[in-house]
Amino acid sequence: MSGTTMQKQPATGIPRKVAGLAIAGAVGGFLFGFDSSVVNGAVDAMQDHFILGDALTGFAVAVALLGCAVGAYLAGRIADAKGRIPAMKIGGILFLVSALGTGFAFSVYDLVFWRFVGGLGIGLASVIAPAYISEISPAKHRGRLASLQQLAITMGIFAALLSDALFANAAGGAAQELWFGLPAWRWMFLAAAVPAVVYFVIAMVLPESPRFLVLHGKEEEAAKVFKTIAPNEDAEISIREILDAVHADKMAARQGTLRGKRFGLMPVVWIGIILSMLQQFVGINVIFYYSTTLWKAVGFQEKDSLTISVVTAIVNILVTLVAIALVDKVGRRPILLVGSVGMALSLGTMALAFSTATGTGSDVSLSGAWGPVALVAANVFVVSFGASWGPLVWVLLGEIFPSRIRARALGLAAAAQWIANFAITLTFPSMAAASLPLTYGMYALFAVASFFFVMFKIPETNGMSLEQAETLFDKKPKAAKQS
Repeated sequence: MSGTTMQKQPATGIPRKVAGLAIAGAVGGFLFGFDSSVVNGAVDAMQDHFILGDALTGFAVAVALLGCAVGAYLAGRIADAKGRIPAMKIGGILFLVSALGTGFAFSVYDLVFWRFVGGLGIGLASVIAPAYISEISPAKHRGRLASLQQLAITMGIFAALLSDALFANAAGGAAQELWFGLPAWRWMFLAAAVPAVVYFVIAMVLPESPRFLVLHGKEEEAAKVFKTIAPNEDAEISIREILDAVHADKMAARQGTLRGKRFGLMPVVWIGIILSMLQQFVGINVIFYYSTTLWKAVGFQEKDSLTISVVTAIVNILVTLVAIALVDKVGRRPILLVGSVGMALSLGTMALAFSTATGTGSDVSLSGAWGPVALVAANVFVVSFGASWGPLVWVLLGEIFPSRIRARALGLAAAAQWIANFAITLTFPSMAAASLPLTYGMYALFAVASFFFVMFKIPETNGMSLEQAETLFDKKPKAAKQS
């Protein structure tokens, strides 16, 4: 099934040059995680400073996700027209502008605007990083290298929550003054300027994706990149495979179209969209956007809540490392299925724990052992997600789409993911105030749905070239069930 290309690959580990390029490309994922989670420690102080109600607070947090959806949608077009590297540079600029604008926001209106701008940068990074990493990675190592995107995201989340905790503790609270007359919550946002500059500098030195170069007739440049990143493989064979795949695509449909007979889109595009939405509908980002507020609501002090959030982020990093170690050995499907079971059980436990709570809204409290049970269940949920759906959805999105539409299809799938994330983030404060058991119960049902979607719609792509993996999703549903 793996063909001649697989036999030519060396038996040694990941080439150092490829690993370096993949790590550099994944820095966008770090900014993705940092910018999306830094609001966690700032949300209560921000709410008090601008005198916001629950609905407006939810919108101020979630508006970045609308920017993410727009950025992801545009990323594919920019990446296909100008290249993966120019798109990275634009993302770096947007990250920097957003960090400065949000940190110095003078009203809720410009705060919302700058968070939207930051979202544009996150959306770009969420598309370009997995596309770039997949396109420079050898087939036998692609799962691990593509998982670096999620590892970088988890490290960005950890860095954001850790810096939030350090700033808040240094000032004696997120709302307290820290340096130069600015409260700690503003420094939380300003800190994002540092990785934004690093990301832009890295983008200045990375080579362009060889598959992008081939698709634009720059085969000599592509051959040079292939020889650099895979010196033990025949660059001409790799280029021929890409050209053959593009020719087959042209014979089957008009070049570059995402259109199909099923509700206007190709079936593989719908698979990517549904994967992306299920990844968010389980409610993972509730833990990373609102965990500090959540644990304060069940009896923890602000300092302890921030510490718990940091510990949760560390757990997320560790289990992502586990996923990276297993993805090219065990395969995509088994890991996703086990993750779905773990998420469903832990979310169901959280729903049960909060069904015993007394009070409503910010006055909710858990008595007896239910507080620790809810805390453990939340971390089991993070473990289940971080070891499966977190990294592996990005792996699949990077490898299931045909070359001619990869960036645009990935952009559409990522946009759907951000819209789903926006819906969950926006509705959580109001839903939590109404009923936490129903909220977590709903997330548990989506986890169950994710299990059956993988079972019946996702074939195994482990060890295949990108061109081989693409063909699996053109088969009938029966074939898609095989692993």
